[in-house]
Amino acid sequence: MRRLYSILITLPLVCDPGVVTQRPVLPVAKTGELVVLTRNSASTRYIDAQGRYAGLEYDLVEMFAHEQGYRVRYLDRQPFYQLLPALEQNHAHLAAAGVAITARRLERYAFAPSYQLVQTVVAYNTDNEAPHDLRDVEGKRLEVVKGSSAVDELQRLRKRNPKLTWTEVAENDSEGLLARLSEGKVDYVVTDSHLVDVARHLYPNIARGFALGNGEALAWAFPKNVDPNLYHRAQEFFLRITYDGTLRQLLERYYGHVNRLDNIDIANFLERRQAVLPRYRASFKEAQEITGIDWRLLAALGFQESHWDPLATSPTGVRGLMMLTSETADRMELTDRLDAHQSILAGAQYLQELKDSLPARVADPDRTWFALAAYNIGLGHLEDARILTQRHGGNPSLWVDVKKYLPLLSRYEHYSTLKHGFCRGGEALVLTENIRNYFDILARTEEPHEPSFAVLLAGDDEAPISAPPNARTARDSDRPATQVR
Repeated sequence: MRRLYSILITLPLVCDPGVVTQRPVLPVAKTGELVVLTRNSASTRYIDAQGRYAGLEYDLVEMFAHEQGYRVRYLDRQPFYQLLPALEQNHAHLAAAGVAITARRLERYAFAPSYQLVQTVVAYNTDNEAPHDLRDVEGKRLEVVKGSSAVDELQRLRKRNPKLTWTEVAENDSEGLLARLSEGKVDYVVTDSHLVDVARHLYPNIARGFALGNGEALAWAFPKNVDPNLYHRAQEFFLRITYDGTLRQLLERYYGHVNRLDNIDIANFLERRQAVLPRYRASFKEAQEITGIDWRLLAALGFQESHWDPLATSPTGVRGLMMLTSETADRMELTDRLDAHQSILAGAQYLQELKDSLPARVADPDRTWFALAAYNIGLGHLEDARILTQRHGGNPSLWVDVKKYLPLLSRYEHYSTLKHGFCRGGEALVLTENIRNYFDILARTEEPHEPSFAVLLAGDDEAPISAPPNARTARDSDRPATQVR
């Protein structure tokens, strides 16, 4: 009986999902394995449109581990408030999870150099009036992620505003709270600014209200008793990628486009995704099977071009759902530009042709963004923008640099020195950034397409149509200049 009583006493402790029993990790120098605490979210680590892991934190960890020769093992701690205590108990070597540096945390953890600056904000539902200061949120339903830095900020502010109250929710990140805000189940959410910007792609009726406190810095967190050698290597890593521009490229990849669309643009896209996209989903998936380009990217391009209107026609003569010129249609053997299915297949093949025409040194995802810009202005003007970028000390193979100079193609002092002359490069910039946003939305709301076994067996028989020698591009008759490669 005594033995049974002992089992009954200890059983709840073993079954409690909040209890994590784990030994401290061994030094990475001894095992070669870097153990990283993280969380599954759009700003840290997630599975992308191609079914691979992605995310700013994930990319940083993988880059660091590769340089140091470490294997990586990730520990996904949910909800968020459990993450840093696990680090304090040495369950991992570091936490890469969008952790903000605060005064209280500095007392208990060590931090690497910051990789991103953000701002704590009050998010609101745009169906209601925007809040302007703390008096507007007093007595209202205010939610915040338990354990987040926003809690520290609210506690500080309550010393001067005793009527300020809130509910701490045990969530992994603030997306669930922002979804509740969008549905009207809560009045306000306190979270980081970049998380609101990303969430707007799914919930267009939310927006930033006002900022709380000063900006905060996000960084990797380490236990106070961190191995000095590991900590020193992490410091050197972040200093190097900050200096050589690698960090800037990563921030551009994940956040460089998120503020391009307003709430009306996003709401219109989400509405047409449900009402119109189903008619053409099969055609976009077939186009993926032919070209290998994700059907959701092709759908995003189609929406930007025509809002998925197969009868769309521009004053310049481009027509159809993918807005092709007659020259491109002829080259792709398209018989009717107003036939949606034909237009989608031809547009996808043309985009693939543009990607294939770019220099080998241009890697994805930049290669894709360049091809999207060329879809609008042609390869010749894109090459001019790359040349202009190089003249000004930028990297002509990086979208984050080239996009700064695209708008300059419409200014005489610049286009008069380039081969292809005047161009509305700013339009190509807007088009590309919009497509990136639409693609992000579809990647989170639509399933990826896996080609059938029969298609995979077809191999080269289903390859994209290649461009004939000396073919004209859809919107620029000249081939690209060769100064930049």
